[in-house]
Amino acid sequence: MLGVLLVWYSLSKISIEDLITYFKNANYNYISLGLFFGLLSHLSRAYRWKYMIEPMGYTLRLPNSIMAVFATYLVNYTIPRAGEITRATILANYEGVPFEKGFGTIVAERIADMVVMLGIITVTLFLEFDFIYQFFSERFDPYKIGVGIIALLVLVALCFLFVKKSQSKFATKIRAFVSGLVEGILSIFKMKHKWAFIFHTLFIWGMYVLMFYVTTLAIPETSNLSLAAILIGFISASFSVAATNGGIGSYPVAVYAAFSIFAIAKEPSIAFGWIMWSSQTFMIIVLGGLSLIYLPIYNRIK
Repeated sequence: MLGVLLVWYSLSKISIEDLITYFKNANYNYISLGLFFGLLSHLSRAYRWKYMIEPMGYTLRLPNSIMAVFATYLVNYTIPRAGEITRATILANYEGVPFEKGFGTIVAERIADMVVMLGIITVTLFLEFDFIYQFFSERFDPYKIGVGIIALLVLVALCFLFVKKSQSKFATKIRAFVSGLVEGILSIFKMKHKWAFIFHTLFIWGMYVLMFYVTTLAIPETSNLSLAAILIGFISASFSVAATNGGIGSYPVAVYAAFSIFAIAKEPSIAFGWIMWSSQTFMIIVLGGLSLIYLPIYNRIK
């Protein structure tokens, strides 16, 4: 529902005719280059996953890892975060890795990604602190956010005490699940190829930023953005993907909100957001769909 509302909102900022014109006049060489960088990031993510599986005594075949990653992105367009469950399920079905351990490695991946994302945010804050502070102070109440965080921490603490002390079957299953989850998370510290893992993590996010940057060159109005504008736009767009299924509707709105800080006109901002989101979504639909189809065929042959 939120995605539908945001689609309507973004299209209310630009006429369909103007949006179509932007799509027709866009430089598809840069869009294709952005797709290439996006593809490299996904392949690197699939290869990085192998480093996390090995310390637990399992071997992950690269084709299965690649197809699981693309299937994850595709499924996330239907139910938010359901792709991660699908990815761990694929690992359990075709590689014999217990679900909770596979899911734990995915959580560990997200932690590593979050660290890099925080690094990007820190650099951006250093470059354009005034712009970012004004943007968030106008939209969020710091007091309400603090109260919400404290309430959430209290709730988590109560749930933890219940699961730790209870002898019920439900609590026992939760403890077993958490134990496997922790093992998956700790695999990041046991892997033999720590530096290769770090390289792939940095490479993935480097490709994300490059993907965003080169696509801005496809539209004349966004082809001369400052580094700060690109980073703020990238951060805003990245968070939008978690707001709705795969960023449906929210991605163009997030780009528009970020670019508006730098007085970039709404029409090219919205158009760029739609071009960026549509091109990446097209790649995910094609490769994710093919992955779901070919996964059982490949593993039946093997």
